[in-house]
Amino acid sequence: MRWKRRIPIRIRHYWKFLAGCLAFVLVLTVTLSTVRIRPYVTSTSDTGGDVVTQNILGTVDLFDETVAHSIELVFRDADYERMLDAFYDEGDKEYIEADLVIDGTTIPSVGIRLKGNSTLRSLSRNGETPQRSGGQGGPGGQGRQGQQGEQGGQGQQGRQGQQGGQGQQGGGWIGGGGFAQSSLKAEEPETLPWLIRFDEYVDGRRYQDHREIAVRVAGMGGGSTVLNEAVTLDLLAAAGEVSQEYAYTSFTVNDRPTTARLVIEHPDENFADDFDSSGVLYKSLATGQFTDQGDDPIDYADDFKQITMKGSQDLQPVIDLIKWVNTASDEEFDEQLADRVDVESFARYAAWQNLLLNFDDMSGPGRNYYLWYDLGTKKFTVIGWDYNLTFSGSATQGPHEQGRLGGGFRGGMRGGTDATGEQTDAEAPEGFTPPEGFTPPEGFTPPEGFTPPEGFTRPDGEAGPGGNGGFGGSGHKLKERFLASEKFKQVYEAAYRSLYQQVYADGAALATVDAVTEVLATVDGYDESAATSDAENLRTLIQQRTESLATNEVITGS
Repeated sequence: MRWKRRIPIRIRHYWKFLAGCLAFVLVLTVTLSTVRIRPYVTSTSDTGGDVVTQNILGTVDLFDETVAHSIELVFRDADYERMLDAFYDEGDKEYIEADLVIDGTTIPSVGIRLKGNSTLRSLSRNGETPQRSGGQGGPGGQGRQGQQGEQGGQGQQGRQGQQGGQGQQGGGWIGGGGFAQSSLKAEEPETLPWLIRFDEYVDGRRYQDHREIAVRVAGMGGGSTVLNEAVTLDLLAAAGEVSQEYAYTSFTVNDRPTTARLVIEHPDENFADDFDSSGVLYKSLATGQFTDQGDDPIDYADDFKQITMKGSQDLQPVIDLIKWVNTASDEEFDEQLADRVDVESFARYAAWQNLLLNFDDMSGPGRNYYLWYDLGTKKFTVIGWDYNLTFSGSATQGPHEQGRLGGGFRGGMRGGTDATGEQTDAEAPEGFTPPEGFTPPEGFTPPEGFTPPEGFTRPDGEAGPGGNGGFGGSGHKLKERFLASEKFKQVYEAAYRSLYQQVYADGAALATVDAVTEVLATVDGYDESAATSDAENLRTLIQQRTESLATNEVITGS
């Protein structure tokens, strides 16, 4: 019996109790392993549960956009390589620990990770860009499968991720979310898109009330300076819209060269403080489809993420909205929409996206929007974000035309206007490799040696839903029905006229370009040549847009 003495005394003394517990666990495992567990909210409190234990004030308001800022990151190379391994092998965006200095204030042990979906599909490592399928956020990811079966020419792939497509070294197509002007390189971490989280390793910590900030990537719709996003955020704020704060900052990683980068407020729990009322904030995910998937919240896990009031509120209001939008008759939609959605606000949202030529809004491939549910009025407000593809469409796009990727002052493949103002055909960049299911825009001119992939044209021969010409844009039922309704046409056009006057006719957009570039010129790492070129291109597009819309019947009221 010597083997008994190797077992701790406490275990020998209570072996019957422990055996009983083990048997109980086994019974639960056998009986409940096939039972689906649904989450239920047991409280309807209108307060959140986030606890802040440390709020670092710093010395300078991080989002004072009128001054230059500085950010320094230091992390271990071994941690960085492990992070890249996780991203390349599994498509996971894992946090690593870093020490941070913002405007002279040291903040040790913050969490940093790569940020973005389609953006990261141009990320190369040792000269190679992975060409594989994976989960959401991974290079060339396919997203979740199974919801659409063979619809839309997807065959057995089912529902593909909205950010699908293959990464391509040297720029080009990056999954429907836009075109990179140059590929991202893992060897240049100072150029990558980052999410910085202050409480990843220190619970309850904030910096100037912010839990997270995002370092935006260069080379998208706004060129190397992301000037278009900064100008957009300024215009939105000046008009009283809810938008993210931003600033330009020098950005240094380890001993790498310093660059000038755009940082923006990340819409986390703190973002809800911008609202006057009590409510719940929901983030739309890139894999979302805004279709009725039943009553189980688990089935909407790839569609929306609840940001605030977790545990006291749930996803039910969003599920109810989705069901209603997808099942209501045209008459019911016209009569009851105002009971569920802030119609005036939504009209402004839709007008903004068109005026600013934002291809990648709630109906675009990135599904870039939030829903704010007011617990008092029981109505939703649509909040826009991720504006790095504004000013990337045709300057002549009309108020009732749907945007698509093309035109604009930057772009990998676009139709635009020539020096005389005439519309030009879309041309693909050299080395362009379209993703499966790609549908070309009108007037598309393929490069020499272009070989169309399987599924180049959809079986029905039509462009993708939402008028996006197959560029990964997938439409959005709420926006489509709103803009198609004769009842809401007047409220939309009224919002459009008002915003046109504020943004273009009164010269606010051009003045904002000048103001933003003036600040950018004071930032360490500033590239004068690139900034000058980006600003001039943006001014040209704004002038063309102003002139084109000035004679439109919606603006003139004729």
